Amino acid sequence: MPQPIIQIAGIRDETEARILVESGVHRLGFPVGLDLHEEDLPEGEAAAVIRNLGIGSRAWLITYLEDPWAVAALCDRLGCAGVQLHGATGPGQARRLKALRPGLRVIKSLIVRHDNVAELEERVRAFAAHVDGFITDTFDPASGASGATGKTHDWSVSRRLVELSPRPVILAGGLTPENVARAIETVRPAGVDVHTGVEDRSGRKESARVRAFVSSASAAFATLVKAEAKSGRGLSG
Repeated sequence: MPQPIIQIAGIRDETEARILVESGVHRLGFPVGLDLHEEDLPEGEAAAVIRNLGIGSRAWLITYLEDPWAVAALCDRLGCAGVQLHGATGPGQARRLKALRPGLRVIKSLIVRHDNVAELEERVRAFAAHVDGFITDTFDPASGASGATGKTHDWSVSRRLVELSPRPVILAGGLTPENVARAIETVRPAGVDVHTGVEDRSGRKESARVRAFVSSASAAFATLVKAEAKSGRGLSG
């Protein structure tokens, strides 16, 4: 059974990245090539952090770029192991990206709105053969942002997608050290992702909250894995 994934996104500098690594975070997300949000780090600085800490195998690009060649080139420049596609990427573009970079891990975002369950189910079916996994996140109608909103969504929707998907599904959207255990118990995802939920008021990652998130998520996953093993089932993917 694959190890459950704990991912933290939005690294602002090398110091933050080191805190995450030392806290036991499995994946570090670097948002570059965004739509509404400002980048936490410019491309060059993100690449330097990844290179200086030797974390290429744990670094993931988070981007709204859609062109497969542009995404592949950006991954090359950053030196990252995988990419989260959050733009209006189609299945054909995901397939082309995998053909361009066979070793690159690719996951597609599934943005939960109040009335789009059927649409998300169809996206899972359309993309499953062309990506390595999915990540659910929350749409914010006030800002128009698709992800990194700090808002939760209806977890029953993510649970439905976990049940449907033949690929691993990571849960994101408004997670915090206080609610991540309940989220894992409810959704049973293959991993969890947090951005703003472990930050202080200035937008910096707070080491105590990072450690609390990792501890709470790890304990919840351990309980879930034990229960799944006892029942003969496994986590998503």
